[in-house]
Amino acid sequence: MKRFHFEFRETIATVMAENDALYHAAKDGMMRARHEVERCIAADPFFLSTFSPYRPSEGGRTIQRMVSAGESAGVGPMASVAGAIAWAGLEAMMEAGATGGTIDNGGDIALLPDRGMSIGIYAGNSPLSGKFAFFMPPSHEIVAVCTSSATVGHSISLGIADAVTVFGSNPAAADAWATAICNALTPEDLGIFDRLEGSAAAAGDVNGVFAIFGDLAIRWGSIPRMKPARVDPDLITRGM
Repeated sequence: MKRFHFEFRETIATVMAENDALYHAAKDGMMRARHEVERCIAADPFFLSTFSPYRPSEGGRTIQRMVSAGESAGVGPMASVAGAIAWAGLEAMMEAGATGGTIDNGGDIALLPDRGMSIGIYAGNSPLSGKFAFFMPPSHEIVAVCTSSATVGHSISLGIADAVTVFGSNPAAADAWATAICNALTPEDLGIFDRLEGSAAAAGDVNGVFAIFGDLAIRWGSIPRMKPARVDPDLITRGM
């Protein structure tokens, strides 16, 4: 696999692809999804700003995925934009012939693991940050690994977690639920998992959650096997 950096406005992504042609397919897919989102925002600015589920009057596949994800998780549709754009890029790679590939859109990852791979979690100043990785076994289906944080990055968060990572099969839903869980979860209040159990988990979109609060970790559902690791900070997706 070759590693590529893609950056356009707010979209900052690492693309793992077999060759340049598949990378360009992924880039084109992400750009088409971005343009769809931008057109929706231009026609309906409330789509951009709302923190609550919202359904605009029009929208293509990416918008509909974001709307459905927001409705499932109880958040605004933009909470799923990074996962939805990564998903569109990975699908474009697959349509171009890719049998494997990864798009990490600022910590929201859509992957088609044709071989085993490890994904490390960066959780800011937590002593658990960068100390372990999740092993993703080979799969012929798209897998989502999406992370939200109240202490790392520029995204708006109403919570306190250093990292909330959601595993599933739907990158838009995993992204939206990572935001929703990070907003509500505390070590003293796990109630958000009851709502998750009745919606995204029941639909098969979310399989498991791993959350970090300082030196405390909370897990829910089924998560990939963990192993000790030292995460290379140079591999973290960030702007040039």
